[in-house]
Parts: sequence; structure tokens; C-alpha cells
Amino acid sequence: MRQTMRITKFQVLLVVSIALILFQSGCNNSIAKSPRERISINNDWSFNMGDPSSEITESLDYPVNRSRGRGGFGGRGGRGGAAQAEPVDPTSGIAAFILPTSNDFISDPEKRYERPEANYGGNVAYVSSIFDDSEWTKLDLPHDFAIEGPFSTTGSGGMGRLPIAGIAWYRKNFTVPSEDEGKQICLEVDGSMSYTTVWCNGQIVGGWPFGYASWQVDLTPYLNYGDDNILAIRLNNPPGSSRWYPGAGIYRNVWLTKTSPVHVGQWGTYITTPEITEESAKVSLDVTVSNDSKSDAKVTLSTQIFKINSQDKKVGGAVASIAPVELMIESGKKATAGTKGTVKNPKLWGTGLYHKPNRYVAVTTIEQDGKVVDTYETIFGIRTLKFDPDKGFFLNGEHVKLNGVCNHHDLGALGSAVNYRALQRQLEILAEMGCNAIRTSHNPPAPELLELADKMGFLIMDEAFDVWERQKTTNDYHLVFPQWHEQDLRAMLRRDRNHPSVIMWSFGNEVGEQSGNEAAIAIAKELNGICHEEDPTRPTINGMNSARAGSPFTATIDLVGLNYQGSGNFGNNPQYPVFHNQLPDKLVLGSETASALSTRGVYTFPVVASPLGTSTNANAGQDTINKYVCSYDLYAVRWGCIPDKEFLAQDSFEFVGGEFVWTGFDYIGEPTPFDSSRSSYFGIIDLAGFKKDRFYIYQAYWRPDYPMAHILPHWTWPDRVGEVTPVHVYTSGDEAELFLNGKSLGRKKKIFDSQVQSMDGKPAYRIRWDDVVYEPGELKVVAYKDGKKWATDIMRTAGDAAKLSLEPDRAVIDCDGSDLSFVTLTVQDSEGITAPRADNLIKFSVSGPGEIVTTDNGDPTDMTVFPSHERKAFNSLALVIVKAKRGQKGTITVTAESEGLTLAKCTVEAK
Repeated sequence: MRQTMRITKFQVLLVVSIALILFQSGCNNSIAKSPRERISINNDWSFNMGDPSSEITESLDYPVNRSRGRGGFGGRGGRGGAAQAEPVDPTSGIAAFILPTSNDFISDPEKRYERPEANYGGNVAYVSSIFDDSEWTKLDLPHDFAIEGPFSTTGSGGMGRLPIAGIAWYRKNFTVPSEDEGKQICLEVDGSMSYTTVWCNGQIVGGWPFGYASWQVDLTPYLNYGDDNILAIRLNNPPGSSRWYPGAGIYRNVWLTKTSPVHVGQWGTYITTPEITEESAKVSLDVTVSNDSKSDAKVTLSTQIFKINSQDKKVGGAVASIAPVELMIESGKKATAGTKGTVKNPKLWGTGLYHKPNRYVAVTTIEQDGKVVDTYETIFGIRTLKFDPDKGFFLNGEHVKLNGVCNHHDLGALGSAVNYRALQRQLEILAEMGCNAIRTSHNPPAPELLELADKMGFLIMDEAFDVWERQKTTNDYHLVFPQWHEQDLRAMLRRDRNHPSVIMWSFGNEVGEQSGNEAAIAIAKELNGICHEEDPTRPTINGMNSARAGSPFTATIDLVGLNYQGSGNFGNNPQYPVFHNQLPDKLVLGSETASALSTRGVYTFPVVASPLGTSTNANAGQDTINKYVCSYDLYAVRWGCIPDKEFLAQDSFEFVGGEFVWTGFDYIGEPTPFDSSRSSYFGIIDLAGFKKDRFYIYQAYWRPDYPMAHILPHWTWPDRVGEVTPVHVYTSGDEAELFLNGKSLGRKKKIFDSQVQSMDGKPAYRIRWDDVVYEPGELKVVAYKDGKKWATDIMRTAGDAAKLSLEPDRAVIDCDGSDLSFVTLTVQDSEGITAPRADNLIKFSVSGPGEIVTTDNGDPTDMTVFPSHERKAFNSLALVIVKAKRGQKGTITVTAESEGLTLAKCTVEAK
């Protein structure tokens, strides 16, 4: 009996001990449930163009500074003198109700705005809760109202020939549960184009003019708890507001955020890792708490840090804890607490083949009177940045060349309406090319781009403005810059500064103020100072296309970003060494390079002999009848250059930190050199996401260890039999042998004993056989590296188009109504060889729980509206983008048909 009793006691003690350990472990690693909710309200909106026809007694248009004539372009192409905006009362009318929205981003309390007591626009029919919007269009956000077209054949092609201009209204009914009374409830808008005003239940709430900004308004005073509510949002997108396609509508995500009155403020955490070793990383976390209650609040802040995976899920228990601190916040005020902790054996955030984008999350809990009132998560990475003026950029102590591209924000046929999968696809294609960096040209990006960059290991130049006070187009940002630049810049910095992918801040692109008068220098110093105030850990940069090395403008900025002048343009010598010698303490890089032009699959003859290419014109690389540019990649705008010339400059001046090519993808608008077209010719990848030949010269240069070879042009030329048809090869090898129908046309090295093959005695970046006489059959290249076989590529002559092929980029998608499958159509001959000049009309259809979102083909001249289910193939390719109907699972069958060709089908599973 005693023995049994002893065993029982032991068992009890063991159970209690285990339970205590588990309880303590749970206390250390679990997070108490937070009152904070962030709810997507993208679905089920009503949409209508234009103001109501009934009389509006107050102007709903935002008052702006009116400009005097056309402004300068900072020197590109020699376009001259810049105009400044005429002063008006920028706080009058509706602005008096919108400006207070930005008060948190104005550092000087004396300059903040007091909201008037009136209800501006409250008598407008569309803001009323009883207005009947049943005849309006029903849709989900994000939404770009211009992308459906039609295209215009008149006016300038700069903004993409789509109907972006006009007044648009969005309305949404929603219910707020009665138990939410007493909470703080905000509307968050990630981006809306532009001059946005919000009404809630007929009461004006606030808004924001800048179409690229993310912002929020407080709905709390205007809500009906336990009852229906109506949001009415007005946008006014002016004509001539941009140099490229800005998109239109509420084109980014929209959220309702619910918190306790005492809570972490908007973008209210700032995390840095000032000391990093292999053994530990010091973490510094500033937390700003808002007190929107009617009494002072004393709170306790504590933080735990976890490792997270690519799905943002916590992995294991807490790896670090930050000791609790107390904070006192006055009623209606904010207060900031500085906290510190240590992560042992940190996993670094990095990019490239040998590094992983490791990430952590800091979970901050706020307690008041022993009760959790807020929990806030801050995702971050641990890494070091170094910008060495002589050696370049270093990430975590390792040299990383910036193999970057500039990208505008549109997603091709999807327009500017942000889509996570579409952005992810772009980054996947860029990563395949060897790209590791992106410049957000020329505006704050969608938050999703930075989230993906963090996860996928891209480096970001985060850019705020294309213009300051001097205009480039009639209705661009210069109209509101004087009153809004501080708020817009601080908002971007606070939103984005915890992203490990962001490595530098750009606050200007080719601004007219580069001339550097006293007023311009004052603006540059102010913007530079704001960046340093909000984030002293990253350097600043501007894209400069005319500022000189000795100018006071250049001196105000931390890094030297050169647009085109680095490798030498307009007949000038390369400016990389000039800036490096005159500014020896600043890293120099190519903030915008190349601006080569090409149309996928188009080749014109004769081919220019110069190894450094030429400016395109009617006699050099242009098909002026069809409005295409030759894809031999030897033609550029007159202020730019071909890839080879920039590569030569990058290799000649090893101190240069890298480049950002104009551009990664074709984009809507700016269709240089053919203004009648719809979209650009600059992209390395076309508007549909199909690779141009240029993709492979960058891949060869940026991924020297990746075995690859690429032949151009295609080898189906029935009209060129017996004619000289030059063959170029891009390869990461160092030599190659070309065969035509089994006969060798010679083995050549990148360093070749002729003017065409070498570049100032340095290795060429392509291998050329310029005297090949065309005959149909098989063209094959075998590339070598260090004398060993490295890679091969084959081009075969195709017969007549005979059949279609469909290939989805993803055969399984979510049924959330936003996930996408990009399905590529290829026109082939009877043997399955791509028919490279095919332009057959394709009819797309789907069956099952899916729908066609849009189609494209990458042809910059194609004026077929994007939503059309019929589209011609362009040089054998077309694209159809498919999604599942929201909430419906099953098999989606995609069918492509064309008269006289065998149809094609493929399936996409919606789960």
C-alpha cells in the first residue's frame, strides 16, 4: 500500500511539473487575442461615372494651384524652361475638409489643419443613405474603370489612349455590429486615382488627392452601430495628369480596421537592427500608441519576436522577447515608446542564389488595466546595408551588383487594379532573368509589391515623386505639391520603412528643379531631411538626367543616381567617372539606363553594324508602316542606349553600384517612337508578359553561371531565301559555334578580332554572324565556356500554321475570385513548331466555374479592347487570363479556336 501511494505521488508530481512547463511555455509563446480586426471590404460595391444631374450647390472639385503653361522636363531631350504653379487658396472649398486627414504627417503642429464644422457636399444625392443606386454597375475592388476602354485614336498616346479622365463614384452598404460601439473604426485605402473624397452616412469624412498614396480616415463619429451604413466615395481623375497610364478608380485594396480607442497608430511601429553578428542581432522597436479615448491612458507594451515562413505563418516559439515598458498617453494624443531586444543566432534576410529572404515578426501587445487592448504585428528582416563609393553595394557584408529594372505600376491588360498573383508572376519572370532589384517608377507602389519583394528577395528603390513644383504635364502632381509633399512623403516612408526589401528612398525623378536655383535646393534639402527624420538607416537618391556633378542639387542627396548620362548620352563621354571623381564620398549607380526599343518577334533589315547600336529612326530599326521596332536589340531612343553599351560602362567602372533598366515590362502609355500606339516599346518583356529577345542578353549578363544560349531571329523567312540574314547569339558562355543545316558557320568568341565583335578591346555581350545567307531548315548554336560545352539553342523553320496550343502558368488556383491563371496560346505548324509570324484571330471561351478576365498579345498597336474574348495572335502568341468565380470550386476548361486550325483546350482547377 505504501509503495502504491509513493508511485501515485510521483505520478502526480510528474503531471503537475509537465503541466507547469507547458503553461509557462504557453505564456512565453502565445499571444492573447486582440480586439484589432482588419477586414477586406473589396466586394460588392456600386459604381457610376459622373456627378448627379441634380443641382450641386458646392463645388466638389479639389482647389489646386493653376500652372502657367508647359513646364520643363529637366533637360531630357533638351526640352526647356519649366513653369511654376500660380498661387491660389489651397485650403478653400472641399480642401478644408480633406487637408485635416493628413495632420498626422505634418511635423509642425502649427501647420496642421482644423476641420470646419459644416458638412461639405452633404446635400449631394449620391452621398445620401436613401439614394437608390440599384441601376449602378455592381463590382468588386480593386477596380480600374479605364482599362475596359475603348482606345482612342485621337490625341496623345502618352497616357495610353484609354478613358482615364472623369468623375467616378463608388458606394457600399455595410453593417457595423452593435458590439463594435466604443471601438475606433477606420477606412484604409491603399490607393485611389485621384482627388478622393469620402462620405459616410451622408457626412463628409475626409480624403486624399495623391492617387498613389495609401491613407485612412476615421469613420467612428459617423457610423450607425447595429444598423446599415453607406460609404460614398468620389474620385476626379483629370486629363493630362501623367506622362504614362495612371489608371483610374479605387485601384488598390480597401479595408475596415477596428481597434480599441487605445491602439497602435497607423503604421505606428518602426523597427531597426543596429547591431548584427552571427551570434546575435540587436532589435530596436519604436511603438507609437494613439489614445482616442476621452481620458488619459497608462498602458504596458510587451513584444515577442517569431520566425515566419513565406506564408507569414509563425515557425516555432518566440525567438526573443522585449521586456515590458509603461507608457502614458494623454487623451486625444499619441506617445512613442522605444524598446529593445536581442535575437540570438539570427537568420539574415538576403537575395540571390545563395541567400534566403528570412523574415521575422514582432508581435506587440498593449495592456491597459490588465486587459489586452491591442496586438500589432510588424514583419521585418535582419540585414546590413553598405553603400561603398569605391566598391559598390554590400548586403550582409557581401558585394551585390544591383541588376535592377524600372517598372510602372500597371499590370498590362489588367490595368492598374492591383492583383497579387499578377505582381508575383512579374517578379518570377524577372527573377528568372537574374533581376534582383526594382525601382518603383515613379511613385509609391502598391503594398503588395513590397510584401512580395520581402518574400522573394528583391531589393527596392522606393520612389515618391515624378515632379515637384515644376510641371511635366498640365494636371500632374505639381498642382498639389506645395501643400501635400510632406504628408505624401512621410506617409510612404512610415508605410514602407519596416520592409527589408527597401534599401533606398528616392524622392524625385528628373525633376525640373535639377537646375539648382536657391528655391530648388531648399526643396531638395527639405525632402532629404524628411527621409532622414523618418528613417536614418537608408540613404536617399534621385534620378538625375541633367544635374551636374558639381551642382549644389547633387550635393544635397546621399547617393548619385544617373539617368542615362552614366554611360554617356547625346554624344557626351560617360559621366560615371566624372561624378565618382567629384563626389568621392557618394556611391554612384545607374538609376535609369538603356531605354532600348523593340517589338517582340519583329526583325527589320539591314541590321546596323555598330556594336554599340544606334538611335532608332525611319532608316534604323523601324517598321514605320506597322509601327514596330526591330528586335535585334541594337536600337534605342536618342537619349538612351542599347544594353551592350550600358554593360560596357558597368564593367569599365567597377565602382558603379549597378543599374535600373528602363523598363522591365512594357507598360500602357509612352509609346515612343510611335505615338499612335497604345503601349511602350521599352520593356525587356512585353505587355502580355512574353519575353522579348532582350530578356536573354540580360540573363546572359546577370546570370553568368547559368548555362544558356539564345538565337535570334526566328528562322522562318520564305521571303528571304538567298538573302543575308544576320544571326546573333546571347549566351553566358564565352564562345559559340553556329550550324545551318548541319554545316558550321564558324566558332567565335565574345572577344573577337574585329571591330564588330569587340567593344573598345573588351568582351562583347553578343556573338554575331552578320553574313549568314538564309536557307530554310535548322539553325543550331553550341555555346562553350572555358572550352567545355555549355548550352545549346535551336531554331527550326516552321510550316504553315495548323494548330493551337494552350499552356497555363498554374493549373491550380484559389476560388477566391482574385487568383489568376495566365494561359499562353501558341500557334504551331503540324509538327508542333511555333509559327513565328502567325497572326490568326483567336476566339477564347471557358466552361465550368471560371471566367475570362482579359486577353492580350503584346502588340503595342493592337487597339482591341482588353476584355475582348477575341484577339489576334501576335507573332504566334496570345494570352488569356482566367479566374475562378468567387467561392466556386471545380474544373475550368479553357478553349481556343481559330478558323482552319485545330483547336486547343486546357484545364485549370479551382480549389
